[in-house]
Amino acid sequence: MTIAARSRKRPSPRRRPYITSTPGICGGKPRLSGHRITVQNIAIWHERMGQGADEIAADYDLTLAEVYAALAYYYDHRVVIDKSIRAGEAYVETMRRSIPSKVQAKLSG
Repeated sequence: MTIAARSRKRPSPRRRPYITSTPGICGGKPRLSGHRITVQNIAIWHERMGQGADEIAADYDLTLAEVYAALAYYYDHRVVIDKSIRAGEAYVETMRRSIPSKVQAKLSG
């Protein structure tokens, strides 16, 4: 039997929707189905913190397929997700400037 004939007999793999967006959960951001881990989280861990897919999967009890699905989604929607990341960073910086640090106040006074 040829490879082509064998592959025709195999049932098609069941597609699992790895990425979902739900209003009211994680701010409506795309996330892994069944988890509160956003695509943005995985992108940051992988791209900015240098974690490998297997490391992310092990640390957060995910499958490699889930991590790779999130990364694929990120690369397909990179402009929008990077914009969201920058907006979050800008918000944090604004909060840092407007709310004095209690630790810093104790150390200096």
